[in-house]
Amino acid sequence: MEMLRRSSVFAAEVMEVFDRSPTDKELVSQAKALCRDYINSRLIRAGVSWSKPEYNVPVPGGRLAEVSTILLRLGDELEYIRPNVYRNIARQLNISLHSETVVTDAFLAVAAQIFTAGITWGKVVSLYAVAAGLAVDCVRHAQPAMVHTIVDCLGEFVRKTLVTWLKRRGGWTSQDVW
Repeated sequence: MEMLRRSSVFAAEVMEVFDRSPTDKELVSQAKALCRDYINSRLIRAGVSWSKPEYNVPVPGGRLAEVSTILLRLGDELEYIRPNVYRNIARQLNISLHSETVVTDAFLAVAAQIFTAGITWGKVVSLYAVAAGLAVDCVRHAQPAMVHTIVDCLGEFVRKTLVTWLKRRGGWTSQDVW
């Protein structure tokens, strides 16, 4: 009887590991890793140099790397369809890139606007495209430190606005999502 009880406890612990949904912290961390990868891709495509080592680290392997590839591909399509929306973000917003507060406030305002009518995966891709467009602007205008601010800002927006929605869908790496 004791052996059966121990094996049942073990089985329950194993199932808990497999069935658990990602934590808020994990979802935000993954969102930021995806953002760094997306931004790095766009900086390379724009031909601007970016030498911050923490931003050259690729998204960890496995399913998150697959999600990053898909996110980038979807972003390519979105940016191809509407190139004027995702380029020259700072000029469109009429903001100076010399103030962290200005960049943060502008990014959060755009993010909030994107999701005013609800959350969809397409809008999530759009959020990443805006972040990358703004990051390209920052690097081109000699403000590369602002890229870190944009990544953190996106993470905070995900924490406050998208985490619950992401959890209901199984997180970034759910097989059903992408």
